[in-house]
Amino acid sequence: MANKPIKDTIHAKGFDIGIYTTDYENEFISLTDIARYKSDMPHDVVKNWMRSRETIEFLGIWESLHNPNFKQVEFDLFRKEAGLNAFTMSPTKWIESTNAIGIVTKAGRYGGTYAHSDIALEFASWVSAEFKLYIMKDYQRLRRDESSRLSLAWNLHREIAKLNYRVHTDAIKDNLIPPELTSTQISYKYASEADMLNVALFGKTAKEWRDENPDKNGNMRDYATLNQLLVLANMESYNAILIEQGKRMSERLVLIRKQAIKQLQTLDLVSLDNLPKLPGGDNNEE
Repeated sequence: MANKPIKDTIHAKGFDIGIYTTDYENEFISLTDIARYKSDMPHDVVKNWMRSRETIEFLGIWESLHNPNFKQVEFDLFRKEAGLNAFTMSPTKWIESTNAIGIVTKAGRYGGTYAHSDIALEFASWVSAEFKLYIMKDYQRLRRDESSRLSLAWNLHREIAKLNYRVHTDAIKDNLIPPELTSTQISYKYASEADMLNVALFGKTAKEWRDENPDKNGNMRDYATLNQLLVLANMESYNAILIEQGKRMSERLVLIRKQAIKQLQTLDLVSLDNLPKLPGGDNNEE
């Protein structure tokens, strides 16, 4: 999946169940975490579920509906063998043999077997009907929260900020990055400029926000208000102009901070009292 995943957690009967999405439409829920409700050996639980004929048929129908590259011939062979004593199945075998997309395996610290929510809830029913109800209750809460946070207006302003960020980074590349810098140094310069805007608007760097909010996914801009996102988009364009004028970062921080305050005043929906203080308590206000 090309896009950076957006991660969250479902809480059900004391169990934390990982969930992620790359498009805000298709969520993938951790089968490994669900299986821990049944056993301390979750991988074996998933494999046992995949051995049954009903499961193979369900997975095949789901793939046929959603996956144009699903290998039907290989699926038919599995369907004939499913349920027999000698039949075994694993997520990796299913994915590699049929080109399935409804189940994925992930490595690393937060790795395990994930499945599309349609499939994951079917698996939860097999594990425990009661546990599935708890999962669905918190899953619906996440969907409501997501729907609110990703309303059309919020998403539009987020996209505006992303577009302006391209203008911003182009100005950095053309005016602030000498050719002798390494790619790592260039990335640091971008991060430094982005954090300058973060400090101007939010009063803290991205790292400081992450340290203060270890349980939140994404970054501080994902939790910004509509007005903060709109001001951020303007700040990125304004910073690009200041960079081209040869202004030092310390000068730009003061100018951008003042503009942020003025624009939030104009919008008249965000109280200045809620605008975080700059480190040291100086807002650089006129």
